[in-house]
Amino acid sequence: MEKEILNLGNGLLEFINKSPVSYYAVKNVERELKLNGYKELSEGDIWNLTKNQKFYIKRNDSSLIATELGNLLPWESGFHIIGSHTDSPLFKIKNESLRIINNSLKLDVEVYGGPIISTWLDRDLSIAGKVILKKENQFESQLIDFKRVLGTIPNLAIHLNRDVNSGFEYNKQNHLSFYMGEYYSSENSNSISLKDIVSKEFDIDSDKIVEMELFLYDSQKGSISGIDNDLLSSGRLDNLSMVYTSLSSIMESGNSDVTKVVAFFDSEEIGSTTLQGANSNFLNSFLDRIVFSLGGTFQDFMRARYHSFIISADGAHAIHPNFTEKHDPNYMPKINQGPVIKFNANQRYATTSDSAAYFANLCLNTEIPYQKIINRSDTPCGSTIGPMTSSLLGIKTVDVGTPMLAMHSIRETQGVRDIYYMFKVLTTFLQ
Repeated sequence: MEKEILNLGNGLLEFINKSPVSYYAVKNVERELKLNGYKELSEGDIWNLTKNQKFYIKRNDSSLIATELGNLLPWESGFHIIGSHTDSPLFKIKNESLRIINNSLKLDVEVYGGPIISTWLDRDLSIAGKVILKKENQFESQLIDFKRVLGTIPNLAIHLNRDVNSGFEYNKQNHLSFYMGEYYSSENSNSISLKDIVSKEFDIDSDKIVEMELFLYDSQKGSISGIDNDLLSSGRLDNLSMVYTSLSSIMESGNSDVTKVVAFFDSEEIGSTTLQGANSNFLNSFLDRIVFSLGGTFQDFMRARYHSFIISADGAHAIHPNFTEKHDPNYMPKINQGPVIKFNANQRYATTSDSAAYFANLCLNTEIPYQKIINRSDTPCGSTIGPMTSSLLGIKTVDVGTPMLAMHSIRETQGVRDIYYMFKVLTTFLQ
């Protein structure tokens, strides 16, 4: 494996290992942007922009949009936009559910998005997220990550559940409680709370904790695998692999005539209709303010959209070696064979013939391979941020992704070369 390709793969794994939930993904993106000269702006401030300026804004600490203004004004050259998402399917903790049953310390959870639930059982799990603190008359947020194994969601022994290998369905209320060990105390069993545990672990005054948004995550780190070290195995590859690749591309692309934008949205796994999701005004208002802050008019904004293009980057389904019948025989993307252009007749993907041709030409100019995917006609596909951003903004969009196995499992698999291929084509797009 070439050193440049392997270094990019290892960099991705390091990024994912430091990003257990969307809040930390944005924190780590922000750190890299600052190191590369990007300045944070606030939606509540007046923007005074100039050409070639580099800046970013955040929402909810879990979504971020960054840009580098080009040599030309946006209505002369357009926006080149890459969109991805920071969230992954996981389990969200019910804060007030901590209880002791037969001396077992348990927490209840909600299922966030569409994970493959069985893969979360019998894993070493930890907790990370955000707490809201009241300090004097203000609220402040603080990210927390226990960074150690706190417990597991144990399976029932096969002797007591003979159907477990025959399509057993886990009840989300009864079967997915997080087991944190045995608790023996002479005190009232109701005296312990999750807030107390957080307070003790992070040296926070319990009385100052107003609210918490905490999630379980798999504590096992990602790894390079495969007979030729050509595979990546990790949690949250969907879609932190595209977050990291997009971030690397904008920092590598250098000075350009076009205005470069990378958008990292939260909430994709639950439909994106949130304050910080792709189906909000976040990106639209960001582009709007750039044009007006540079002295443009409403017509200039519409001209800028016309000259713009969006690449919606998310995971794609690779041909599964054990389930080849699940794929259309004419569309079987292979790992380490290049980015996948996604098509769907019902526009669950935003790809059109025009936008597909544009992306394919980018690949040809970058001298990298590309692939296509269309689902079996009897199997509906998922969706991405592509259709909503394209329709909200009126900008041509293509949906693409790197092929992967076990999408939405607690641990997914992608190709090391595919990460490099996507990085190269995205960098060309931004240049």
